[in-house]
Parts: sequence; C-alpha cells; structure tokens
Amino acid sequence: MTTALEPAYRERLMRLAREVSFAAGTRLFEEGRRADRFWVVRSGSVALDLHVPGRRPAVIDTLGQGELVGWAWHFAPYLWHLGAEATSPVRAWEFDAGSVRTLCAEDAGFGRAVAVWVGRVTAERLHATRVRLLDLYAPYGSGGLT
Repeated sequence: MTTALEPAYRERLMRLAREVSFAAGTRLFEEGRRADRFWVVRSGSVALDLHVPGRRPAVIDTLGQGELVGWAWHFAPYLWHLGAEATSPVRAWEFDAGSVRTLCAEDAGFGRAVAVWVGRVTAERLHATRVRLLDLYAPYGSGGLT
C-alpha cells in the first residue's frame, strides 16, 4: 500500500483504518463467506489456505508486514475465495470494505488507484501460485516461465 498508492490516496484510506490484533491460530475469514473487510499486516504472519475435504486446509501463501490480506472484498459477489489464519500474533490495520467501496465510487481517481493496487496484488499472487505449481508438478527441465 505504501508504494502502490500516492500519499493523498493512502492518507484518505488510512482515515478508515482501525488497529486490530489477532492471536496465533485465529481465523480471519473462511472460504465462501462474505468478504466485508480486509487488512494490511503491520507485524506477524497470516496463512492463506484452501479447504480440502477430509484434510487440513492446504496453505497457499503466507503474508507478512505491509501485505494486503484479502482482495475478494473488491469484486462482486464479495465472497472469500480462500481462508486465512494468523500463524503468529498479528497486528494489522483493518478496513471496512463497504466504506472503501463507497469512497471508490465517490472519487474516480481514488477508485482507480485502489483498483490498480488490488489488481496488482491479485496478479502477483496468481503468478506466484503458478510458479509454485510448476515447481511441484512440471517435469524437471521443462523450461522456465516466459
């Protein structure tokens, strides 16, 4: 957020921030439930996971300081695609998704900046997931990413 949003937009967004903390093991959200908030991690780590029937959730990624936790709040139908759990004590800024979406609708420049930020985070995570899947399942020596 600190590099993705220009200072005026970042300041505007931070006016909506609420400081929160989570103990290790706390579930922030569950796959398929309503995405009504998001967080930026100040300290600690959060695991993003995927429900696997009959097994423990599969950890997809781990997020840390300065990273955005949650992007489904920005895209209708506003449902989480993954779950999230604090893997250590976490301090974060929490944002009400409805309030942020209202600001985005009221100010096109702010809305575009937030959309680019969230879109960039989503794209980076999809790319990282693709690389991990290639590491796991591609035949050795099958080539790199192009």
